[in-house]
Amino acid sequence: MMLEVNNLQVYYGAIHALKGISFHLTQGEIVALIGANGAGKSTTLNSISGLNRPRSGSIVFEGEDITHLPPQDIVRKGIIQVPEGRKIFAPLTVLENLEMGAYIHNDNAQIESDLEMVFNRFPRLRERRKQLGGTLSGGEQQMLAIARGLMAHPKLLLLDEPSMGLAPILVEQIFEIIRDINEQGTSILLVEQNAQMALSIADRGYVLETGKTVLEGEAQNLLEDPMVISAYLGGH
Repeated sequence: MMLEVNNLQVYYGAIHALKGISFHLTQGEIVALIGANGAGKSTTLNSISGLNRPRSGSIVFEGEDITHLPPQDIVRKGIIQVPEGRKIFAPLTVLENLEMGAYIHNDNAQIESDLEMVFNRFPRLRERRKQLGGTLSGGEQQMLAIARGLMAHPKLLLLDEPSMGLAPILVEQIFEIIRDINEQGTSILLVEQNAQMALSIADRGYVLETGKTVLEGEAQNLLEDPMVISAYLGGH
C-alpha cells in the first residue's frame, strides 16, 4: 500500500473538519476524492502534506507513519501538492517558478533534464519561460503549477481542484495531462469538484460529505451510482 489514511480527525479551532476519514491508494493509481464545498477534500490533502495537524488518526506513506512530520520532510519523501487556486509565484518568471519546484534537488544536470522534460510536456511554458507567472492565463498558470510540482520528482502527486475556473476545453486538456503523468508512473490523489471528469480518469473514488467518507468504489461504479448521479453529476 502506498498511502493509508486511517480515521483522520482534524479540527480548525472548534470546527470539526474531518470526522474519521479513512482511505487508501496503491502504487500507480489515480484515486479521486469528490464532494461538495466544505466536505473536507482540501483539508484531507493539507493534512497529508503536513499543513494541518490531525488531532488523531494516522497517515502512513510507503509503510512509514508521516502523520506528524513537517511539510518539508513530507516533500522529501516524494509527496508533492499542487494547491487549489494554483498559488504560483506571480512576480517570478515561468522558469524561476519551475526552478523553485526543484529546490530540494542540487544536481544541476538533473534539473536541466527535468526542465526539458517539463517543456516537452508543456510547450506553452517553453514559449513563456521568461514571462512573469502572474501575467499568464488561468490555464497556463494551472499548467505551470502542475509542472512546478513535477520538478520535485513526486512519487505521489496531490492535485487540489485542477479544473477550477478553467474553460471546458482547458479542463479537457488538463485532465489529459493528468492521465499522461499517471501513465508515466506517478500515483495521483485528485480532489475535484467536477466529479464527472475526476471519475472518468480515476481508478477508484471516495465520496466525502461533511468530513466523512460516505461512499467508495471503483470509479466506473461510482459514475453509475444513483446517489452520485443525483448529487454530483447533475442527474435527477
